[in-house]
Amino acid sequence: MLTVKRLSLADAKIILDACEKKAIEVGTPKDIAVVDESGHLIAFRRMDGAKFSSVEIAINKAFTSAGGGRATRDYKAVAGPTGAAFGLHTQFQGRFTILGGGIPVIVDGQIVGAVGVSSGAADEDHAVAEAGIAAFTAANAR
Repeated sequence: MLTVKRLSLADAKIILDACEKKAIEVGTPKDIAVVDESGHLIAFRRMDGAKFSSVEIAINKAFTSAGGGRATRDYKAVAGPTGAAFGLHTQFQGRFTILGGGIPVIVDGQIVGAVGVSSGAADEDHAVAEAGIAAFTAANAR
């Protein structure tokens, strides 16, 4: 039998709150998704003014990071047009994305979930997601 570690709703709220705070700091409203280790949605926040087209993108960024165990921006080199895994983004009915802004949540070397952020530039979305991961890590270090 396996024991599976998974983010709780309380964990997701810590991540969402920190991401929202960072989004306000950078001045771009965001769509923010937190998923469990299997890529299933735990919580979602759409800030006032965030792009409606970024709702699914944020969820898919989190899905990709949970499933792949790495930040979505790390796939760009390998899965972009000249990469050895080009076409990877077409998998899972197009849910797999190489757009920056998705980061896995890892505890004791195990993926327990992921966060996906969208509605701005990829580097900005990634920085907002990093803020959520940092808040979660700090909360769990106490």
